[in-house]
Amino acid sequence: MGVTMTQSVGSAAVSQSYELLGASLAKSQQKQEGRQTLQLLESAVNSSSALQSPSPVSVGNLGQNIDIKV
Repeated sequence: MGVTMTQSVGSAAVSQSYELLGASLAKSQQKQEGRQTLQLLESAVNSSSALQSPSPVSVGNLGQNIDIKV
């Protein structure tokens, strides 16, 4: 009876270790996905701000003088 009790305690400990390992791996994966999501959002913000504030384009005097004959 002592051997089976020791085996069940040992298997419970192994089972708990696997659960802890799984939880640790899941946490690591969530952190990695969070970092990737932040990088994606930052790149979207950077490209969006570049589109909203275009640099001025020099076109000379085009459109500054309009001749109207009535």
